[in-house]
Amino acid sequence: MAVLWVVDDELWAVIEPLLPIKPAGTPGPARMDDRLVFQGILFVLFTGIGWEDLPQELGFGSGMTCWRRVRDWTEAGVFDRMHQAMLDHCNAAGLIDFDRVIADASHIRAKKRGAETGPSPVDRRKTGSKHHTLTCGNGLPLVITISAANLNDHLALPALLDGLRPLRGRPGPPRRKLRALIADKGYDYPRVRQELRERGITAHIPRRGTSDNVTPARWVVEQTLALLHQFRRLAIRWERRTDIHSGFLSLAAALICWRRLSNRTR
Repeated sequence: MAVLWVVDDELWAVIEPLLPIKPAGTPGPARMDDRLVFQGILFVLFTGIGWEDLPQELGFGSGMTCWRRVRDWTEAGVFDRMHQAMLDHCNAAGLIDFDRVIADASHIRAKKRGAETGPSPVDRRKTGSKHHTLTCGNGLPLVITISAANLNDHLALPALLDGLRPLRGRPGPPRRKLRALIADKGYDYPRVRQELRERGITAHIPRRGTSDNVTPARWVVEQTLALLHQFRRLAIRWERRTDIHSGFLSLAAALICWRRLSNRTR
């Protein structure tokens, strides 16, 4: 069985060009190898352990070294670029159904509070956050954002739609326009339907107070959220800094896309 946090050459060939290069002659101690540090970051993401508990015998450097690299790479937009690069590869392989997308959200507990946290209406008002995702019809995460746990799902939809980037990798101009959006009754608000009309997107949202539903598509986004929370560092929010937690979200989304791509090519 493959060790999840060991990066093979094929994956590293995609990731390495996206990393910033430290200029030669920069003062300071010798820099820990990026590939080893990246594997340390993955170890924390997969296992959920604290940075200070990262085992030194793994050879990935100290937990503080890995945390600093996460901070620097997040600020440089590295993890967002990783996610987009993986989406482009998946699009080139024909794995993305861009004609229909599904929106949904999931609550997580936030242990250290911080920005984008609030009392959770589904967890006895304990401090929490929400992961909002826009998933393609084939279950690949296109956009993931974070909000306070008490934010209504429909209020996060504009940020999800704004976060969608053109998909490259296939002949012709990049794919930009969504055709249809599927969501549950929590998104049944006039402002949502107006927003989608203005963007030229067909809404498939059941009306509140009716027996209408869109359950045939629900399992797709629910499966994506379940895959996201298999990364133990994301099942509970430990980062006080929202940007670092968001960086982890983008990295996890990139890995979900990479798994699907790798499984297809085997």
